[in-house]
Formats: sequence, C-alpha cells, structure tokens
Amino acid sequence: MLPAPENRRKIVHIDMDAFYASIEQRDFPELRGKALAVGGSPDGRGVVATASYEARKFGVRSAMSSRQALQLCPHLLFTKPRFEVYKQVSDHIRAIFRRYTDLIEPLSLDEAYLDVTEDKAGIGSAIDIAKAIKEAIKRELNLTASAGVSVNKFIAKIASDFQKPDGLTFIGPSKVIPFLEALPIDKFFGVGKVTAQKMKGMGIHNGADLKSFSEFDLNRHFGKSGTFFYHMVRGNDTRPVRPNRISKSIGIEDTFSADISDKDEMMQELKTLCEKLEKRLEAKDKIGKTVTVKIKFSDFTQITRSKTQLYEIEGATAMYELVQELMDKVDVEGLKVRLLGVTMSNFAEPESIPKEGRQLRLF
Repeated sequence: MLPAPENRRKIVHIDMDAFYASIEQRDFPELRGKALAVGGSPDGRGVVATASYEARKFGVRSAMSSRQALQLCPHLLFTKPRFEVYKQVSDHIRAIFRRYTDLIEPLSLDEAYLDVTEDKAGIGSAIDIAKAIKEAIKRELNLTASAGVSVNKFIAKIASDFQKPDGLTFIGPSKVIPFLEALPIDKFFGVGKVTAQKMKGMGIHNGADLKSFSEFDLNRHFGKSGTFFYHMVRGNDTRPVRPNRISKSIGIEDTFSADISDKDEMMQELKTLCEKLEKRLEAKDKIGKTVTVKIKFSDFTQITRSKTQLYEIEGATAMYELVQELMDKVDVEGLKVRLLGVTMSNFAEPESIPKEGRQLRLF
C-alpha cells in the first residue's frame, strides 16, 4: 500500500492514555481509582516513570523525583514497571492497527501514526476508523486511547492531545487554519519551553500572532527554525506515514567515578556530551530530529526523556538547547546520578542531506 497524495490524506494519531499506569490499574484492582506512580519508591528515592490521571490532578508527572511527588500527593502509591507486559500490550495494539491499514509509523510503545486514506476494512471514514480502533482497544485490552484525525501528521498529533483522556478530535481541512490560529503557542508540537517564552516576549501568544510575522522576520529571530514556524502555523506538512522508518541512533554516555548530585554539574557534563556527539554525527554524516537524554541514578534505576523536532537538529548548541528543555522537566534535586547520556536518532534520509550548505527541510 502506497501513501496517498498529500492533498487527500487521512491521518490518525493514536496515543494511549497514561499507558504504564493504566495497565497496572487494569491488572491490579486494588490500584484502580488511586493516585499511582509507576517507578520511584515510597521512601522518596528514584524517579516517577509515569503517573495515573488520579495522581496528575495533584501535579505528579513523569520524570519527577519520588520525594517531590510525595510532597504533592502524600497518599501516592508506587509500583515497579513491568516492561515485558507493556511490550506485549503494545504488540496487541499494533495488531489492531493492522486490521485497518498497513501504513503504521510507531513512535513509541504507546503512540503511532496511521495513514487510513485507503483502509483495509473499507470503512472510508477516518473518524469511524479511529472510533473502531478505540473501541477495539477498550474491548480487547480494557484500556483507553486518545485519537487525533486530520489531513496531516502535525495536525493529527496536536488533535490527539486535545481531549485526553479517551478523546477523539477531528480537525477537517476547513478547520485547520482557524484551529491553528486559536491554538496557544506552547501547545504547538515542536515549540519548546524556551522558544515559547521568547515568542511570548515578542507578543506571540497564539497561532494568529505567529502568523502575522513574515518568514524573513521569523528567520531573523529564530534562525532557520523560523521557516519551520512559518509553515507550521499554516498547517503545511507533507510528511508521509513511514511504516519502515529506520530508528537507528548514535549516542554517547559517561559513567562517573563518583555520583554527582549538583544540577549545574550535570548540565555541564551534558553540554560536553553534546559537543562530543556532534563530532560523531559529523564523522558519520548523520543528522537527526530526535534527541534523547539518559539518566541513571545511584540505585541503578534509569529514565530516558526524548524530544522530537519536525526539522533536523544541527550542531552541539541546538542539541544542548533541547537537552536543557528535557532536563527542566526532570527533578533531580537530592538524587545521585551515576551516568548521563545523549543520543540522536530519527535520522534524515541520506539523499535529503546536501553535502554542502545543508538547508532546513520542511517536514
């Protein structure tokens, strides 16, 4: 099955709701309806991998230290991750996807793009397909998923997050521009915390504000990312769903002779790792869109946090800016870290990377 032409694609983005925590609550009735953290521990050590929606109401979130999570939610329950179970559930979900299309692009265990322009079941309506997928996941796995349906991947991903949990949001062709114009700037996929703050300082608070800036002015303020922002707010995304996307990565990490607990020292180590990673990527002529930070603590528990851009990330400075955004979401205060790592993945296809004068590829 080949991807449909850009102007008539029907894209669905499926995102499972609190995936790890929902599986634990499903399998253990005593955890249902309770504020639950997967990962971490009640003695305040370790880091939360994910939190149930009951816990999120108190401000508990992933990558937060157990200590801070308990301060926000003293009655929080903790459970150890069961990754082999999560993988089995993910495989079942993808089998459900395959009933409707072969054009599936997984992003993680709990998230994927589907091109359902020509669905195998002959349903025809992308909204009905998304409903059928959600119903099958609920019936067969007793879990909920949120879905976004639109004309391209960028809009579908934003839509899937719009009515979580158990949501279904459709943004048709005639609604794309009004939706983007009204969307708060920090809700745009690809606009991180630092960039959002800079935009707000320029008077850019929503898509309509962003749209008032010319491509030239955006490039002047944000470098070549300005061209991406210019097209983003206009809903331009020609990327096909890639079922055979290569997920190879290049990374570097460092295990310390003595654990470190100072955040500034960690950031300096990560900056050095970004500089070393830049040289490895240049040597292999690779350029990617996803940066991942790996943190291993003194008790040997570890977390990874990733950020994906819709444009290629070039150079140590750009990598480090994303690393800073990721680390802003991780509470490491009072925790001892024995290893840090930075990885680049989601590489551009070789033929799309000029040997000289690389330019931003739009989507």
